[in-house]
Amino acid sequence: MTTEPVQPPVRVACDCGSTDVRTVEAARTHKGAMRKELYSRLAKGPEKSGDGCLHFVEGVVISLAAGGGLAYMGVDQDKPLYVLGGVVLAALILAGTLFVVRDDSREKAAEQAGEARADQLWRPAHYCAACESVFCPGGRPWAGRLTPEQFKKLVWTRAGYGDQLAPGDKAKDAVLPDRFVPEP
Repeated sequence: MTTEPVQPPVRVACDCGSTDVRTVEAARTHKGAMRKELYSRLAKGPEKSGDGCLHFVEGVVISLAAGGGLAYMGVDQDKPLYVLGGVVLAALILAGTLFVVRDDSREKAAEQAGEARADQLWRPAHYCAACESVFCPGGRPWAGRLTPEQFKKLVWTRAGYGDQLAPGDKAKDAVLPDRFVPEP
């Protein structure tokens, strides 16, 4: 029986010349990642937890507490306007809760639908700690270096949930190079 010699792992190097390179997935949790906020800057997606059920329970509890409390006070003090106000308040809070739950489910569905497209860009990507850029070795599926914010915007927009970038997120305002912007 012959054994094949073990090949050493292939070292990936950045265009800047540094070999301090890790996959994006590993870079998010590596030493120093917290200081540079890499976990959120290199996020593959919005990571919705499916908390619509929790929001529904919270909304029902708030609806019963606020509206029910006002209605109970109206019955107790013989004030029919309080009863009507309590019922209307409870209905409004419940309607608002249903809108929140619906938005949660839509965002979760968009994340699930775009997960495969995001993986195509995110999995082969590497992060260079020296120049703080993201690139794909060999230029596939995309070539060139991007800032973490540009990379996040590219992944999220191609996956179909770019509209879920938070208003304060720098990736929302990041400008992608022309080669990534589709022709109108």
